[in-house]
Amino acid sequence: MRGPGAWWRTKSTPAKVETYTRWSFQTLPLIEVGGFGIPLFGQMPLRYAGWFFALVTVHGALCSVAVSRALDWVRGRRAQPVHLLWTIGVVSALVGCAAMVLADSASLGDNARAALFATFGGVLIFGVGTIALGVRSRRRLAAVIVAFATGSGATALATGVGGTSALAALVVVLIGTTSLALTSVFSVWLLRAVYELADARETRARLAVAEERLRFGRDLHDVIGRNLAVIALKSELAVQLARRERPEAVEQMIEVQRIAQESQREVRDVVRGYREADLGVELSGARGVLAAAGITCSVDGADTAGLPGEVQSALAWVVREGTTNVLRHGNAVRCTVVLMVTEGQAVLTVENDGIRATGAEEDAGRSVGAGSGLAGLRERLAVVDGTLEAGPVGEEVFRVVARVPLPSAESASAENSGSASTAGAAASGTSAAVGQAVVRGAAS
Repeated sequence: MRGPGAWWRTKSTPAKVETYTRWSFQTLPLIEVGGFGIPLFGQMPLRYAGWFFALVTVHGALCSVAVSRALDWVRGRRAQPVHLLWTIGVVSALVGCAAMVLADSASLGDNARAALFATFGGVLIFGVGTIALGVRSRRRLAAVIVAFATGSGATALATGVGGTSALAALVVVLIGTTSLALTSVFSVWLLRAVYELADARETRARLAVAEERLRFGRDLHDVIGRNLAVIALKSELAVQLARRERPEAVEQMIEVQRIAQESQREVRDVVRGYREADLGVELSGARGVLAAAGITCSVDGADTAGLPGEVQSALAWVVREGTTNVLRHGNAVRCTVVLMVTEGQAVLTVENDGIRATGAEEDAGRSVGAGSGLAGLRERLAVVDGTLEAGPVGEEVFRVVARVPLPSAESASAENSGSASTAGAAASGTSAAVGQAVVRGAAS
């Protein structure tokens, strides 16, 4: 069952920053209405308060729509809302001027005048802060700030509040609009930066995969390219010799057979080198990759020197897949990798606190062939008689536990001896087969 905060934990870091930015700026219209519109009802006649409350509410609604569209423009999802930003600028100026004119012309008390002055400054400041979200040019934004500050001072001076009060209005609006505009600019820069960083990481991962494919192709070409050319040449030579009924044709085909077998062995060595993973390298790499992603990773019991090679390779794939799942699914803050060697088995545990309710089930149920998620890990571990357990522990922790039995010293020695005997027998059998082929070829 998903907790109340699961929807937030499933978001990526850039998506969280975008959501936080949207919510932060969407609260500004609420602050404007609650801080400057509602207090008017207690300070002036109802007919004036109602009209100005409606004006402030309309201004706040326009700012709310502009925030959403401006951030969509920042993310490249829609065109720049130029007309809406101009509308906010005009409405801000009109509401501010109306507040100053009403404060000067109506027979209102000091409290009402103070409330109107606050509304005048607040509408201008919040309007410029919203406009700053959708303006790319810093010079244009600076011009907007100067224009609003100068206009506020001129409006105050024209309404007869006095030079000192007009200067104070100019300074307050200048400081307020500059501060909120800088906040908007920094928020936009931060939002773009986190998305660009995420795109850069994804691009780097794709380039790494492409580079690995190129390297694999280059190695295969170096290994079998020359051998295939030699096989083609010797096969053609054997055909020509066979047409002339020359005995050397058999020798050439035996050489072709030897080169083909050697090519098979070299290809297997290349593939094995790519598919086998080193446990120590994977543990160190997991710590570095997770740290680069801002995830605290602790590795305990990283001494892998005493483990057999096939056990290290199987557990290394568990570390690699576990690290990939931490980065791909959920949004973990902490990851713990523990390797314990007990009597007769090696136990690897990978835990993280970025569980996604459906991620584990999707991966566990993925069985589109070997190497696919947790199903592929179970296949790899089954080769060394190992087991894999994966699933949530509590509401926020996902745990992967791999257990691999360790061969005893006697069985390992016997296995090595048996392998050597088998290899010798295979070599002898191959030599005998080649010798028989040569004899048959000579006899014919």
